[in-house]
Amino acid sequence: MTRLPRTVTIVGLAWLSGCSTLTRLSEIGRPPVMTATADPTADPRWRPVTMPMPRAEATPREPASLWRSGSRAFFKDQRAAQVGDIVTVLVNTTDAANVQNATNATRTGTESEGIPNLFGLETALPKILGKAVNAATTVNLNSTNTAVGSGTIKRNETVTLRLAGVVTQVLPNGNLVIAARQEMRVNSELRELQVSGVIRPQDIASDNTVPHDRMAEARISYGGRGQLTELQTARYGQQALDILLPF
Repeated sequence: MTRLPRTVTIVGLAWLSGCSTLTRLSEIGRPPVMTATADPTADPRWRPVTMPMPRAEATPREPASLWRSGSRAFFKDQRAAQVGDIVTVLVNTTDAANVQNATNATRTGTESEGIPNLFGLETALPKILGKAVNAATTVNLNSTNTAVGSGTIKRNETVTLRLAGVVTQVLPNGNLVIAARQEMRVNSELRELQVSGVIRPQDIASDNTVPHDRMAEARISYGGRGQLTELQTARYGQQALDILLPF
């Protein structure tokens, strides 16, 4: 009976590690392997983005005009506008938070209760509980409660990125869905940058760049893998115990 749970535990831990462990074992003695350049929509996890769309409106026709509304160039708009076009995403975030909370509460209570008259039965209490019992002061309660709480949250994050992405979708209202991914390997450490979201063509600057704060449903990831990352990451068993152990 004891071998089966142990076997199930070992198999479960191996399943949790999955292909990641096999990948790490295959990279012993050499740097992490960079992924090949590929179409983001070919990823099995990729799904088309669906957003609320306004009612379609007819585009005014101006056959005698050479200018197009919203264009940044007289002959051709150089900004990204179609699936496959490239746009540069500028990520520049500086987040700082400092929250301090302090709580100090004190409560003191005293209660005294007695049974001076209870249908004459109060005279029977000394016979039952002893002569030292006084029915007038039968119950005496004292309580003291003190609670002190203190909490501090400090956070300071700065991320500055500049990477190019590709337009993967053009939504019915003209908004663009973009996906940007970049990998950089230094010695045995691989850095992975990923940015995805929805932008408006009007927010694309003349140099074909768009800031991250103009991106809806933005997903920004800055991480990596390698020897240094593995040393800073807790083992699978430790992570499992941190989740399962109640103490």
